[in-house]
Amino acid sequence: MSTFDPDALECLAAIIEEGGFERAAQRLSITQSAVSQRLRALEAQVGTVLIVRSRPLKPTQAGQLMLKHAKMMRLLRADLERDLKELAPSSAGSSREEERISVAINADSIATWALPALGALAQGGLPIEIITDDQEFTHEWLREGQVLGCVTSLGQSLRGCKMESLGTMNYVAVASAAYAAVHCPAGLTAHNFHKMPFVAFNRKDHLQHGFVSRAFGLPRVMLKQLFVPSSEGQVRAVRAGWGVSVVPELIVRDALARGELVNIAPRHQLGVALFWHCWNLNSDVLEAISATLREAASHSLLPPVR
Repeated sequence: MSTFDPDALECLAAIIEEGGFERAAQRLSITQSAVSQRLRALEAQVGTVLIVRSRPLKPTQAGQLMLKHAKMMRLLRADLERDLKELAPSSAGSSREEERISVAINADSIATWALPALGALAQGGLPIEIITDDQEFTHEWLREGQVLGCVTSLGQSLRGCKMESLGTMNYVAVASAAYAAVHCPAGLTAHNFHKMPFVAFNRKDHLQHGFVSRAFGLPRVMLKQLFVPSSEGQVRAVRAGWGVSVVPELIVRDALARGELVNIAPRHQLGVALFWHCWNLNSDVLEAISATLREAASHSLLPPVR
């Protein structure tokens, strides 16, 4: 097994993470020519192309494997940094910016329970990077080796990874009190849902359709949708009277209690099971992240469905 140059591995990771050679050079504080030279040397050592020079740049299958290896090396260094701090605090230097520990978490979890949970680790010096996506797609970041763990709705373990259930996030349909009074005074029904715009996260967000389909027993629904790529932004749009939205009950609980928002389908709710997937490695840093998310989820989410 060849030993790969750590600087070349970080160069490859920077190109993929930053989406280009110029930004990778800026991040690593080297010239763009040096970035190209390190990549060529690594490709020569591996014996195949690692980056498809397209727009946007993307890793080849071999490139994805090397990216995963680069992130594993980051994790090992983070473990070493953690151990050195415990043994001799003055001997442990600060982590380099490029040695980020990346995890993918769905936006609704970030907006509610996950971000506060990770605060202590971030304040303790862990160079964490949170990548956000829809809960149905965060596992793709893990599958491609771009993160070491993810919070996802996928309940099937990925190859080389371990999985644990976190709990169930409860979703409700809401509107502003003023909007509801005009457009759906009797609430959301099978006869009026198609008349109202639904504020969704993005085009990959199927929660709105899933809620309506399950609530009214319809195999297929067509919705008028507006897109706001932020959980908090969706709630702000609803408050402003853009329409209705299916959002985590956690994020609107207080607004519902104050009467600022109205649950327009109180007899219906949608539970989304969430899972934590991570590389199956013996790592103190990875276990710390796992334990932190596990503990926070146990306090904020509904119990997992058995």
